[in-house]
Amino acid sequence: MLKKLYAILSFPFFIPALVTFALSKNKSLIIDDLKQSYALIGKEYKNHFEAFMFMMLMYEKSFRNVFYYRIGSIKYLLRILLWENPTLHIGSQSIGGGLFVQHGDATYIFAKSIGKNCYINQCVTIGYTNKTDAPTILDNVSIKAGAKVLGKKTIGNNVIIGANAVVVKDVPDNCTVVGVPAYIIKKEGKRVNIKL
Repeated sequence: MLKKLYAILSFPFFIPALVTFALSKNKSLIIDDLKQSYALIGKEYKNHFEAFMFMMLMYEKSFRNVFYYRIGSIKYLLRILLWENPTLHIGSQSIGGGLFVQHGDATYIFAKSIGKNCYINQCVTIGYTNKTDAPTILDNVSIKAGAKVLGKKTIGNNVIIGANAVVVKDVPDNCTVVGVPAYIIKKEGKRVNIKL
């Protein structure tokens, strides 16, 4: 009930964001983000307007951070009207469509690039070990709560990085990694125990 009341009261502030979404050069990426978000939270995707309104007004603030990342410098005007999550920082050079950040509190996303359909939980750090060395994350990667991915490493397609794992080496496709330092516990659907 309170979320619905908040959405009704916030609707006038939402209109500039809706216009920006409609005119954005990254509209297709934002739509991919919306569709992936809806799939992951178990909602039926009916249309762009309804999904955008729900994610901006009734879901958590982390989606606003993703939207503001997509629209670039105009975000400085919009975030006065609709606040973002102040502890979620997104500074990657490029991110494919379908980014979903759930509970993005205390999360830093500074990869060289991220592919499509990336899922990131809270308290995650993806970042540099010096001025130039940042990770490259490929498609369909899930990074669970508290995980760290550091340095000039490549995270392969269809990888799951377990909660609190620390990844400082390349991870091949189709793996699940856990631990400090991270090691592979599942590869190509089979249980294993392989050092990276």
